Amino acid sequence: MTRIHVVSDVHGRADALARAGDGADALVVLGDLLLYLDYADPTQGILADLLGAEAGAEFAEMRKEHRFGDLRSVGARLMSDPAGLSAAITEAAKAQYAELFDVMPTPAYCTYGNVDMPKLWPEFVDDKRRMFDAEVVEIGGWRFGFVGGWPRKVLPAAQPRRTTGARPPIVQFGADFSPEEYAAKVAALGPVDVLCSHVPPAVPELRWDTVTRRPEVASEALLNAIEQHQPRYALFGHVHQPLQHRLRIGRTECVNVGHFRATGEPFVLEW
Repeated sequence: MTRIHVVSDVHGRADALARAGDGADALVVLGDLLLYLDYADPTQGILADLLGAEAGAEFAEMRKEHRFGDLRSVGARLMSDPAGLSAAITEAAKAQYAELFDVMPTPAYCTYGNVDMPKLWPEFVDDKRRMFDAEVVEIGGWRFGFVGGWPRKVLPAAQPRRTTGARPPIVQFGADFSPEEYAAKVAALGPVDVLCSHVPPAVPELRWDTVTRRPEVASEALLNAIEQHQPRYALFGHVHQPLQHRLRIGRTECVNVGHFRATGEPFVLEW
């Protein structure tokens, strides 16, 4: 028998991550290792550490209220030294990664989420903690296909992206792709037994967050791959409080394996 534990949306929970592989043959990690801002407790996370708990609380409240225009305004106000702040965030991310990868059980098969900096991962991954993206690996005789990051939102034609006078985001995570780029990564996998991604397939029940009260980013390409190839499982995270944690599409069991920061419990896969 093979036993695999799967986690997503770790968001800094080094204590729980250290135990996540107990009793398993391997650990699968589906991204969002970093804690940029804890929206449940905005005094925690990189943003609060660098800019103060008050700024963290301000960001968290505006996001909960869907005041995304105000978020950009506050971000611009805090960007008096964009290069310095960006460098400080990168160093804080390195410190979090060092702690997380140090305690991560092995062997671990990892991909990255939207709140990750994949450009930093080569410093921390090795032959026991490996990163996969648009790649297939065999575990216990099953083919696991990994797709990292997320597809960028496409704005409607009547809502063009603002460029004139716009400031860059506080930090560039480097984990987003155009829908076409993301679809190409999914297509590169072909048929697999377990489809592993950070974001869910574009199914309303799987992408709706009951706390933020909005559909989170999801992928049509993942849904198409599930419908075409019918893997045994499609595993993902990203949506912290989903309307449905799991549902079946044909023979494929689609399972949200997060939010690991809140639960501290891995999803168990046995065959």
